[in-house]
Amino acid sequence: MNIFVGNLNFKTTEQELGDLFSGYGNVQSVQIITDKFSGRSKGFAFVEMPDKEEAEKAIEGLNNYSLGDRNIVVNEARPKERSGDFKRKRY
Repeated sequence: MNIFVGNLNFKTTEQELGDLFSGYGNVQSVQIITDKFSGRSKGFAFVEMPDKEEAEKAIEGLNNYSLGDRNIVVNEARPKERSGDFKRKRY
């Protein structure tokens, strides 16, 4: 299951998140999303946990958890919405 983690402190590391989530089960991957130009964290991440039950327990246990002076938001990641068929208006 892919898990969204939001409201992260910009200094939070992937190692810290992996350690936190591993308390609930096997963590397959952790990816903090960064700005492609500055390399700075955008304040959110995705954690992949292969076992759905463990992932659901992590979501329940860690949503609103205080990490780095912030209460993190943890929920199941939704698929990225496509931008659709954008058409330019002609004037």
